[in-house]
Amino acid sequence: MTTYDAIIPAGGTIDAEFAAKVGTDSKALIEIDGKTVLERTLEALKASGVVNRTVVIGGEKVRNSPGGKLATLTLEEGSTGPENIFRGLEALCKGDNPPTKVLIVTSDLPFLTPELIKQFVASCPADKDFCVPLVNQKAFNQRFPGTDATFVALKDDVWTTGCIYVVDVAGFRNARPYIEKVFENRKSKFGMAKLLGIGFVFKWLRKQLTLADVEKKIESLLRCSGKAVINSAPEFTFDIDYLEDYEYAVKSVESAAHPVSSGVSQ
Repeated sequence: MTTYDAIIPAGGTIDAEFAAKVGTDSKALIEIDGKTVLERTLEALKASGVVNRTVVIGGEKVRNSPGGKLATLTLEEGSTGPENIFRGLEALCKGDNPPTKVLIVTSDLPFLTPELIKQFVASCPADKDFCVPLVNQKAFNQRFPGTDATFVALKDDVWTTGCIYVVDVAGFRNARPYIEKVFENRKSKFGMAKLLGIGFVFKWLRKQLTLADVEKKIESLLRCSGKAVINSAPEFTFDIDYLEDYEYAVKSVESAAHPVSSGVSQ
């Protein structure tokens, strides 16, 4: 069985109102049923049987938290998301036997399980530099009714991406300047349109884009090979960005962990 080292960027923060409700401004340190989301993530990775070393990148509170102590290594966070990931990558590549591929997992996936991690990595083709889960809207709505995520309508169906990736170390390093360019433009419609090209945008507006079109565009943008792993688990998409996400996760996780007995005590 192929195993991977895992990078867990944990520098994400939440707004002040949300932070006041949960007692922290760090996504990774939000508690659900007595454990932080970071602890839940590290435990799922370790129990999957496909993960060796783990490196967490975050602020001092994250690094010194119970979740941080579960990691093989913790690193101080940088100024951007991509920088945090590459800090973790370079740390794992020091010394003997550097990894050729790594797993990248965000720290705010409350429904992550060992089985889902194992299934995803088994679905990733070995000859691709970058593998990303693609989640179908219908499957997401069935798994998490009453919640929302950002979906894109393609000719093939309606999809969104998840927050777990298998990447080739050499290919990912070569793609760094292009990844950073995409990250810099992610909140600019004009910037993203310029990167994608008018032909691609026009085709998307007409709902003529296919998954193959998107894969080719990603490969051209990042200068590396990629694969969208279709029909991946909806759990890879449900992250905790907002208070309503947290409230839904708390209710769901705690009800699953502590089901109400329907029998009558004797």
